[in-house]
Amino acid sequence: MIPKLLGILNITEDSFSDGGRYLDPAAALAQAHRLAKEADGIDLGAASSRPGAVVVPPEVEIARLAPIVEALKRIAAPVCVDTFAPDVQRWALAQGVDYLNDVRGFPDETLYPQLAASPAKLIAMYSVEGAGPATRLFVPAGELLERISRFFEQRLGAFARAGIALERVILDPGMGLFLGSDSEASFTVLRQLKVLKARFGLPLLVSVSRKSFLRNLVHRPVAEIGPATLAAEYFAIRQGADYIRTHEPAALKDLLKVLETLGNEP
Repeated sequence: MIPKLLGILNITEDSFSDGGRYLDPAAALAQAHRLAKEADGIDLGAASSRPGAVVVPPEVEIARLAPIVEALKRIAAPVCVDTFAPDVQRWALAQGVDYLNDVRGFPDETLYPQLAASPAKLIAMYSVEGAGPATRLFVPAGELLERISRFFEQRLGAFARAGIALERVILDPGMGLFLGSDSEASFTVLRQLKVLKARFGLPLLVSVSRKSFLRNLVHRPVAEIGPATLAAEYFAIRQGADYIRTHEPAALKDLLKVLETLGNEP
C-alpha cells in the first residue's frame, strides 16, 4: 500500500532542521503552497519540540498558525496541526483541521470531549518523557517495544472510555530523541514496526526525516541527510507504515513512483 505523506512545515525560530527559515509569514505561506502540491497533507508546527526548545505561549502559536491554516483551507489542502498545548489544540479543532498531532499522545483528558466530537484524525505519539519537548533520557533500546505498547494500550483505553472513535487514531511510535539518547533506539523500533501494527491494528505514522540518529550514523549535516532519510523512510514503508511525516515529500514520492514502475511496490 502506498502511504500518505505529510509534509513538515515548521513555523518556528529554533527547529533543528530549518531553524527560523519559515518564521516569516510570507516564507511560510510560500512553503505551504509548495508542500500542498507534493504531499497528502501539511503538518504545521509553531513551537519546536527539540531539546532546549524556546517555550512558545499558546497565543503566539495560534498567531503563527492562523494565516497558514486559513490559506490551506482555501485551497482545500488537508491540514495537520502539530502541538502539545491544549489551548492550541482546542483552537485547531475549532478551525476544522483534518489532523491533530500531539507528541505527548493527548494526556490531557479535559480535552477528550472536544476530541470525541471532532472528525479530525488524531496522531498519538509515544515519547520516553511522556510530557513536553524531547530531552536526552537514556532508555535501553531493548525495552522500548514493551514501553511503547503499554503506552498505546493505556491511551487507546482512555480514548475508548471517552467515546473517541479508535478508527480515527493514528499511532506514532516516536523517533530520534523522543525514544531517548540510546543511538540504537530508533533503529530498533523501526525493525519492530510490523509487531506494533499487528498488536494494535491501527495506522502507523513514522517520522525519521533529518533526525539526529541518521545524521550520527552517516556523519552528515542536516543539509546532506536526504539520502539517509529516504532509505529509512522506505524501510518504514516496507514494515507497514501508513503515513510518513517528512520534510521532502516530493523526493519520497519520486522514489515510490520509480519503484512502482519497476514492479517493486512497498
